[in-house]
Amino acid sequence: MKPDRESRFRALYADTYADVLRFAQRRVHPSHAEDVVADTFLAAWRRMDVAPRRHGDARAWLFGIARNCLLNTRRGLGRQDALAVRLAEVRPVAGGAEDAAITWRLDLATAWRGLSAAEQETLALTVFDGLDSKQAARVLGITATSYRLRLLRARRALRRGLGPDPAEESLTILGLDPRMETRP
Repeated sequence: MKPDRESRFRALYADTYADVLRFAQRRVHPSHAEDVVADTFLAAWRRMDVAPRRHGDARAWLFGIARNCLLNTRRGLGRQDALAVRLAEVRPVAGGAEDAAITWRLDLATAWRGLSAAEQETLALTVFDGLDSKQAARVLGITATSYRLRLLRARRALRRGLGPDPAEESLTILGLDPRMETRP
């Protein structure tokens, strides 16, 4: 039965390595991301017997392992800092509106820093990592309903941080409805 286990692991590695690397790069200094990914796949190899069969579920499972590797490293180093997630690169807007794109990015970065670590992580799992509620909940070890509630609250907090009249583009990119109220 070992050949099946090994072939499943090889396929999982080939299909998800880039996603797990991006997940780690958003949470640690880029020079440490490869180490996190190596630890993640080592743990995955050891636990291959319990790995989900479906691709999306297996990807979320690996994100959960990577998250635990990151948390273990932080505990081991005595750091209890919040998870930091770098914002995705924003392409400058065409037509000479580069100043507006820079202003938008600064506003977004300021609003992002105003979120709690839990709110950042919740938004990142959906917006940057592309996980659905069930998969993101699995990463955090909570129910899908709890995750959706956290996501709603995190989106509202970010919306409030963007001020009374944020650019519609910033709301759309982050999965926020431009018409959404800012009240909790």
